[in-house]
Amino acid sequence: MSGFVEKPEPVEVPGLEHLHTGKVRDLYRDGAGRLVMVASDRVSAYDWVLPTEIPDKGRVLTQLSLWWFERLTDLAPNHVLSTELPPGAPADWEGRTLICRSLDMVPVECVARGYLTGSGLAEYEQTRTVCGLALPEGLTDGSELPSPIFTPAAKAEVGEHDENVSYEEVARQVGAETAAQLRQATLAVYGRARDIARDRGIILADTKFEFGFADGELVLADEVLTPDSSRFWPADSWQPGRAQPSFDKQFVRDWLSSPASGWDRKGELPPPELPRDVVEQTRSKYVEAYERLTGMSWQ
Repeated sequence: MSGFVEKPEPVEVPGLEHLHTGKVRDLYRDGAGRLVMVASDRVSAYDWVLPTEIPDKGRVLTQLSLWWFERLTDLAPNHVLSTELPPGAPADWEGRTLICRSLDMVPVECVARGYLTGSGLAEYEQTRTVCGLALPEGLTDGSELPSPIFTPAAKAEVGEHDENVSYEEVARQVGAETAAQLRQATLAVYGRARDIARDRGIILADTKFEFGFADGELVLADEVLTPDSSRFWPADSWQPGRAQPSFDKQFVRDWLSSPASGWDRKGELPPPELPRDVVEQTRSKYVEAYERLTGMSWQ
């Protein structure tokens, strides 16, 4: 059992049609047919959307995505049209709302990996492959790969795991030409972002993108290169052979899996509220990622 501990009711705004409530984002359509994406402060872990929010998280994700989009436009156009609030929208939407082009979305999570960890490590330990791609012997948790690899996943519903799939499966689903476009764009954007992050003392271990088409053009969508969609590690403490410290919600995962939470991941009960110190530490990691990457102070 998984999903929302308590699914929030969508905010009603005149002129906006609510389309979807996701793990983090709420999606609306305005009268002009544009999409309105609102990033909440919700946080998910172990396939659950937790009952406790992380203050400012949605704004950090939105502002960091905008910062990255500006630096990637020559590699991949993006879906953002405006950051202005729709008329009648609540003040709390300020800084967390994007007005976007409506795209024909590709049903693939486009994952780029430059380092071995997570589900990729689990597969490697069994087969010496990741998504069917053969890798050298002797790699361990946190090892840098000989070159970045494209390891797509099938997009899952809220409460379910994304499932790694082979490149051949993606080509079968969306066609060989689109699959090739996805791989090329994913690795190009990852390479640019990896170099930018490295200059700021951060390792971009892996990340995932979503793409859609508009008038035949491949367009970068959703969020991009945030702590929710990427593994960012401090370069000065990188040490292969162990789990790396990261700029994300690891404090949440660690507490939920500890005896202090009293929660059984394999049981039927949903996870409990997060304690204040875990919330504050998690917020600080999101803010630190923003500040270190952009060089700007969080407002």
